Amino acid sequence: MPWPVVLVHGGVVLRPLRRRDGAAWTRLRRANEGWLRRWEATSPDPAAGPPPSFGAFVRDVNAQARAGSTLPFVIEVDGELVGQLTVSSIIRGSLRGASIGYWISQDMAGRGIVPTAVAMAADHCWFELGLHRIEINIRPENAASLRVVEKLGFRDEGLRERFLHIDGDWRDHRSFALTVEEVPQGLVHRWAQGGPSL
Repeated sequence: MPWPVVLVHGGVVLRPLRRRDGAAWTRLRRANEGWLRRWEATSPDPAAGPPPSFGAFVRDVNAQARAGSTLPFVIEVDGELVGQLTVSSIIRGSLRGASIGYWISQDMAGRGIVPTAVAMAADHCWFELGLHRIEINIRPENAASLRVVEKLGFRDEGLRERFLHIDGDWRDHRSFALTVEEVPQGLVHRWAQGGPSL
């Protein structure tokens, strides 16, 4: 799987996370701590030692990208880092699927940036990597993220009880998915045309 990859549509850029992003990424995360905490993955296991440095984090996710299991993108608008999108759990073989997760700064939410970023990442997975299925799992209380999958026409596949450890406990998630056959012209095209035809 080729890496690094840069994807661009309009003013939205998905590019690899870099070590030099450390200061901007840390500032953005601190400024949005309250906005993001309710949706953040946590571990049920106690932490063993201090968290990794930002440089170690970047090395780890880029190694995963080169191994073909993850695509760790930052989201940029007008050259400014505004969030992150990760394609994870990339599986080949008979499934050929992956999951997409994302976050964006509160002041940039609601501007169509995340739907654009998700559409670009999904199209890359389908048409460049040959994947078949993309899924997004969202806590039922996360209205902003639910709006993203609604705008893009992801199919609601139901509730997964106690699916992920988030914000200190096992949390239910709604699962949404699309396969490449459902979007033959691509998700960017669908989004640019005003979303799914219902």
